[in-house]
Amino acid sequence: MTQGTEFFYNLTTGAVEEGRQSSGTDLMGPYSSRAEAQRALTTAAGRNEQWDEDDAEWDSTAADDES
Repeated sequence: MTQGTEFFYNLTTGAVEEGRQSSGTDLMGPYSSRAEAQRALTTAAGRNEQWDEDDAEWDSTAADDES
């Protein structure tokens, strides 16, 4: 990320903050744009879903190796 304005998604308020205004425990980010910060929960959910799929594939491969 280049140096400049950073945006954060506040988990407590649901608001996007320009710059770090709240405690780090309440924030997701930094993001390079307001729009990206507004999509923080959707982005996180998509990544979690992909990681769950990857874990299931890993578990399946490990089980096959043990057979």
